[in-house]
Amino acid sequence: MENIDPQIYTEIEQMISSSDSVVGIDAKKTHIIIIHKLMAIEKRLAALEAALPTEKQE
Repeated sequence: MENIDPQIYTEIEQMISSSDSVVGIDAKKTHIIIIHKLMAIEKRLAALEAALPTEKQE
């Protein structure tokens, strides 16, 4: 598993924690954060792919 900077870890932990939840996190907020990050990654990947030269079809 990738090592996460302790400060970043604590920031994320504080963002998603919920004392109202049995598991200790706000599942909706957690999923929104994950989906938002995935959308940002997808956008960056599309930009990188668009910048690549296209292969000629034979």
